[in-house]
Amino acid sequence: MGATTVESITENLLPSPPLPPNQGVKNWRGWGLLLNVLVAVVALIGVGYLQWLGMQRPQKSLANQQLAIQQEARRLETFKHLPPLGFDNLIADWIFLNFLQYFGDDARETTGFSLGAEYFDIITRRDPRFADIYPFLSSTISFYLANPRLAVEYMQRGTRVLTPQMHPRAFLVWRFKALDQLLLLGDIKGAIHSLEMAAKWGKGTPYEEYAKFYQQTADFLKKDPNSTLVRFMAWNDVYYQSTDKKIKERARQEILKLGAEERRDENGEIFFVFPQSPNQNRSR
Repeated sequence: MGATTVESITENLLPSPPLPPNQGVKNWRGWGLLLNVLVAVVALIGVGYLQWLGMQRPQKSLANQQLAIQQEARRLETFKHLPPLGFDNLIADWIFLNFLQYFGDDARETTGFSLGAEYFDIITRRDPRFADIYPFLSSTISFYLANPRLAVEYMQRGTRVLTPQMHPRAFLVWRFKALDQLLLLGDIKGAIHSLEMAAKWGKGTPYEEYAKFYQQTADFLKKDPNSTLVRFMAWNDVYYQSTDKKIKERARQEILKLGAEERRDENGEIFFVFPQSPNQNRSR
């Protein structure tokens, strides 16, 4: 996540100004120090306000969970209209932490994940460069809320501003966008483009081996847009990358629909075999 220290906030708000030539250097530094102090005070007030908002969130002990959802929705609406003040990354971090708490709450079993899109709308507006949130965005909006078009729209906020130079895992935005386009939207052309961009952004990073795989997958789709094998590999990836039981079961069902066989190894671990080439396409 982005840094949340006062020092990082003030750096974002007020970069160090160039020193004026010749005279007045001492006075300029004095004014610069005063401005930094004022900015730090504003930042601290902002942090305090965010903490106060956090204390207003509904408690798990509320009997009426629907009322709790309404209260949380109003709280998120307040966050939506907070002025940026130059530390949007702090707000995005705070909202993401709140999302994790919301997502892991037992109440989701009865109330669902209806507010998931609201969290990520705020996060991607405030800090679209927050690369590590996009896998959570995809699973929540695409799979839990069954709205992959909205997920892709939010991911495009990241693809417009991120670069591999900013973050070595920036390619993840393109990768998860490709998964949603391929598996949930049937947008093969868009998935090919996203895979190629994921490959491009992955080159020169510690994850370059993934870049080669994404390019190979894009090339395969160009030759066979309706490739069952590519869909098998993609759903298999969803199955093994996800830690959520519901998403794993959805992926498992999709894999079996493609004609794959479910087997278990000597340790009882599940793996899937693609019927056209069982020896070469055992996947775990």
